[in-house]
Amino acid sequence: MKKVILLIYIFSCFSLLSFSQTFPIHIQLTENNQSPVIGATVRIVNRADTTKILNNTTDTLGIARFNLTANQQYIMTATSVGYKTLLKGINATGRQSLLTFVMETDNQLLGTVVVTARKPLMQQEDDKTIVDPEPIANTSTSAYEIMEKIPGLFVDQDGNIYLSNSSAATIYINGREQKMSTADIAAILKSLPPNSIEKVEILRTPSAKYDASGSGGVVNIILKKGVKIGFTGSLSTGMNQGKYGNQFIGVSLNNSSGRLTSFLNLNYSHRNTFEQIQTTRSLSADKELFQNALTTFPGSQTYIGFGLGYELSKKWELNYDGRLNYNQSKSSAHNESMIRQLNSSEVITNNINTANNKGNNYSISQGINARYKIDSLGSEWTTDVAYNYFNNKTDQIFNTAYVLPTTSDIGGAGDIGNNRNFISAQTDVKYKLPHKITLETGLKATYQLFKSTTTYYTKIGEQQNIDISRTNQFNYNESIYAAYIQVSKTIRGFILKAGTRIENTNMNGHQLIPTDTSFKVKRTDLFPYIYLSQKLGKIAGYEMRAYLVHRRSITRPVYEYLNPSPRFIDQYLYEAGNPSLRPQFTQNFEANISFEDRPIFAIGRNYTQDIFTNVIYQNSDNPSVAYRTYDNLGKNQETYFRLLGAVPPGNRYFFVVGTQFNYNDYNGLYENAPLSFQRGSWSFFTFQQFKVDKLTNISLNGFFRLKGQQQFYELSNFGNLNLNVNRQFLNKKLMVALSITDVFYTNKNHFTINQGSISAFGFRQGDTRRVGLNVRYNFGFRKKEERNNPFNFENLERGSN
Repeated sequence: MKKVILLIYIFSCFSLLSFSQTFPIHIQLTENNQSPVIGATVRIVNRADTTKILNNTTDTLGIARFNLTANQQYIMTATSVGYKTLLKGINATGRQSLLTFVMETDNQLLGTVVVTARKPLMQQEDDKTIVDPEPIANTSTSAYEIMEKIPGLFVDQDGNIYLSNSSAATIYINGREQKMSTADIAAILKSLPPNSIEKVEILRTPSAKYDASGSGGVVNIILKKGVKIGFTGSLSTGMNQGKYGNQFIGVSLNNSSGRLTSFLNLNYSHRNTFEQIQTTRSLSADKELFQNALTTFPGSQTYIGFGLGYELSKKWELNYDGRLNYNQSKSSAHNESMIRQLNSSEVITNNINTANNKGNNYSISQGINARYKIDSLGSEWTTDVAYNYFNNKTDQIFNTAYVLPTTSDIGGAGDIGNNRNFISAQTDVKYKLPHKITLETGLKATYQLFKSTTTYYTKIGEQQNIDISRTNQFNYNESIYAAYIQVSKTIRGFILKAGTRIENTNMNGHQLIPTDTSFKVKRTDLFPYIYLSQKLGKIAGYEMRAYLVHRRSITRPVYEYLNPSPRFIDQYLYEAGNPSLRPQFTQNFEANISFEDRPIFAIGRNYTQDIFTNVIYQNSDNPSVAYRTYDNLGKNQETYFRLLGAVPPGNRYFFVVGTQFNYNDYNGLYENAPLSFQRGSWSFFTFQQFKVDKLTNISLNGFFRLKGQQQFYELSNFGNLNLNVNRQFLNKKLMVALSITDVFYTNKNHFTINQGSISAFGFRQGDTRRVGLNVRYNFGFRKKEERNNPFNFENLERGSN
């Protein structure tokens, strides 16, 4: 596999010889006071061939980046509402990499402005894919739903997000890793309003700048902040109805006054859904255990996001952002368990377990970010400090009714409480050196303190006792210190980026109840990274590039995976951690190709050592009892390829369609016996949009998975298809969207597992088919309209006053 990838890349490199030499050039636009012009549209046309047109927009430094052919003449046009059109001639000699131009303000009164520029749904930018969530946000009720609808992202029924491989991606918000459980992160995403996201960055092989813990890649959710266009805002509300209903209402405000910008997001949602799981597990040659569990999850979430940004000078910028999430959750579970005799279908035992949970949890996130612009080429120094606090308290009432044989019910209650403090501090320097060399280096330190106390009581008749099998208390702290350095250089369109990251890990767990145990992990690891990019040429005036990336990463077990204290699920199943669990390491190689910065093809392989996963073992003394734990099973080789095609936005019809194939080959030990497990899985995904007229659009998105896999569970074919229609009113300020999710109710699956002594099969479904209605109204007073506003942009035409 390594040889194949190397040959592909060598072929790509040699193909450059047949194309003209190009060099990067930066166009910087400023006002008379040297303030950058942000979001301006820059168009460059080749004088000799006017069909060769390049378009880009200026970033927060006022810079738009292009690759021009040497010894050619070009015409540059720069436009931005509120400024006079700038027209300049450029002679591409290759001697100057930065050209600065001053745009004059236009004092004429602005009327209605119609935006006609388009923004791609997905765009490749070096080693990451940028997703514009705006078209998807129009028909979503939360950020979580946006993640479910992004083509190529797969969100499983537990809230894990998968990119290229079978390891879940690490979730970042505003560039900061969220040290929370999957359920806690899912709760935060469900409380985020859908129009609060500026963009989503997908990093399948993150550079040395990012934490090495993302073996499944990184999904970085960038939230909108204050924009320098005056006072603007939007009011959103919506609902969807399946078996149960969800509702939300939210408001988003942005304001600027001189050097100060601010934003405020408020959102309240009420949600309810259900999940049903049926499982049949073989106990012996003539006995099986059948369980049918139905759980409902009503609850409400309140979200407050706020922030301030201030330009201290032309070089210094300071930003503060904070988020508050408060969730009230309930769940009601009804689980019927029967042991049946296979030869006679006789029911030997039958009991019904019920559990009602009532929880309150909240999280507070605060961050301060400072940026110093070293020069106009993009050199900068950034420092970020963040603090997150998460608190959870849940009260549970449970009961077991013995139907056969008949005996007294057993009931009880539980108090579950935990809190988590997480602090991170990092500083990064990016410096543009001579000879087109970029140096990046930085330091990072994180500290996490987690405390958990769980107390259970059982009640038989009038007698109440502490349930030792469920009661536990533990403390856990973790500190990680990291440093990285990476250098990139551009040589005639060839980009080389290489670096390494070193991380020192310290994990300390102390269990107090039921037994006094502790463990410590101290280790230091090195994580190299290399990135190569080569221009392959042009087709019909559009650039095609090839990329080759290698990365080493680590997956550390969290304390829940290490804590040996048993956690009771029901009479036939409990959970327990594995204190001897080792971290797993992954080597990733990927080659991909993009067309006009759109990713179209990728092929890669992951080599994972000491892979750990969730496994089920059967109690040898009592086969009716099984327990879930985590174990290192050996190694895994995963090969994948991804193909993506699209018609770019601009005409009436736009679509993205793609497929991904994953093939896993496990080799190791399971229950001290050799394990060999191979399975291939296909995934298909699409996003399509049809513009009926200037005010009405129809969109279709969905996925379908063949022979899916979740750890050692083999899944049947499943998927979903979502249909959305939106219409604009009141001079395009009001948007109304009608949506149907999981139209054919196919997002449910059968599963089987046959590993070691475990042989089981079952069925899982949820409240996924829903009909929804979303309404959003945009308002505000703008000082300067932006033709291509990068913070709130739709793929469709729109207007504002």
